Amino acid sequence: MSLRRRLVTAVAGVAALAVALSGCLYAQIPPIAPDDGASLAPQTDGVPAELLPYYGQTLDWEECGTGFDCTRVTVPRDYADPSVGELELAVVRHRATSGEPIGSLLTNPGGPGAAGVSLMKQALSVLVDDRLTDAYDVIGFDPRGVGESTAVTCYDPPQLDAYLYDIPPGARGSEEREAALDQRASEFAQACEARSDGILPYITTDNSARDMDVLRAVLGDPQLNYLGFSYGTFLGATYAGLFPERVGRMVLDGGIDPSVSGTDTSLRQAVGFENSLRAFMADCLNTNECPFAGSVDDAMSDLSALLARVDARPIPAADGRQLGGDSLMTAITAALYSEESWPYLRSALSDARDGRADVAFQLADFYNGRIGDEYDGNTMEAFVAYNCMDYPDEGTDADLAALQQKLDAQAPVVAPYWAGAGDPCASWPVPPTGVREPITAPGSPPIVVIGTTGDPATPYDGAVSLASQLEQGVLVTNVGEGHLGYNKGNACVTDAVDDYLINGTIPEDGLRCG
Repeated sequence: MSLRRRLVTAVAGVAALAVALSGCLYAQIPPIAPDDGASLAPQTDGVPAELLPYYGQTLDWEECGTGFDCTRVTVPRDYADPSVGELELAVVRHRATSGEPIGSLLTNPGGPGAAGVSLMKQALSVLVDDRLTDAYDVIGFDPRGVGESTAVTCYDPPQLDAYLYDIPPGARGSEEREAALDQRASEFAQACEARSDGILPYITTDNSARDMDVLRAVLGDPQLNYLGFSYGTFLGATYAGLFPERVGRMVLDGGIDPSVSGTDTSLRQAVGFENSLRAFMADCLNTNECPFAGSVDDAMSDLSALLARVDARPIPAADGRQLGGDSLMTAITAALYSEESWPYLRSALSDARDGRADVAFQLADFYNGRIGDEYDGNTMEAFVAYNCMDYPDEGTDADLAALQQKLDAQAPVVAPYWAGAGDPCASWPVPPTGVREPITAPGSPPIVVIGTTGDPATPYDGAVSLASQLEQGVLVTNVGEGHLGYNKGNACVTDAVDDYLINGTIPEDGLRCG
């Protein structure tokens, strides 16, 4: 039986000593050759013969919005056996505003399951600042299984609503409730298999990293320049492990430890959100709009009572949905990604205390990608598909019980709503192929890893560990709350990233940006 775990995007989200790199040893890496047009031919050196048709593709770009071009790239379903079939990747490009790009900069916003094409077209400035858009052709893509690429498909919107929001029968922890959740998860997994055209075995981070090497080649870049966020750090590190000699300038923001098991990932994230919730409470208690009073411990205790009350007596929303403890915790989780969302969390909790659910559902819907009665892409479905393939089976219900004990001790407010029955991976139609092990990427150039001290989704220890594993890992610490560090208002972090990606100036290992 697969361990029933809740692996949260967080993302999707998600301690060791950093590798001691001398600041004077790596003052600069070699400059990127300016893109004069000649380098745009596909890069096929060293590519196995059976993969040459993919690496040698010529791209057909079409305008797809002001300043954007779009194309599609064909990749094999299975790199070990290309005869199995093909997938398509949706790709978007924003040409360098300088008109003289130093190369392509591939980006990934996280997840797994976040769609890079739509995000880039709708909010380019969220991903990169003006210095990067001036210097690079910025590239976004939907990884295999995601969005406009060949996609995992499981449910239509009403079915997904029921899967994500319906409150199961029975009391929390009862056999009746757990059986209902297991049945719901099994039906979801079966639907994914029935509607995804046989692609589920190939929706893995390893394959997605290999796709990035095809993208590098067809874009005409001899090395991959990359900016990855949250889960995108695992994707980038996986690429570096597979192709260290093809890494160019790589920045991983919100580092995830690739050696940590699914169980430990779940525990670390729960503790991360518990700690962020305490930081929110400390701030909340200093405002006039806080629904709690007393000390932080008092406020956390009162929040536990509110969650239990909502769980026992769900609150109806204007659209007829019922707000239970799980959906309220999803709302809390969503708001903890950024301090800018804390006022909305105060409102949601005040309203829930007074029997109103609409603000909490707005936050939960934002987290789940729900807009009106529809969903913005297939993020939640792809998220499950990747995690079920990437994380090895870890054991039995006894393991779940042990995890729950640790959760109760280390994250008491979050714990009742974090792990439990209803893991679709327990019924996934294909066994996982991923492994959890350190990634060292020997022979790569320096790889910059950013960790934020108060990051709930990708806790800081993960960035420290990733930077220490990479043979050329360089750690940059963002001191603050919320998810991620680059382009979030800390000039120290943003300038360090821009200077590295544009000029090759490597940050001092251990740089701390307060």
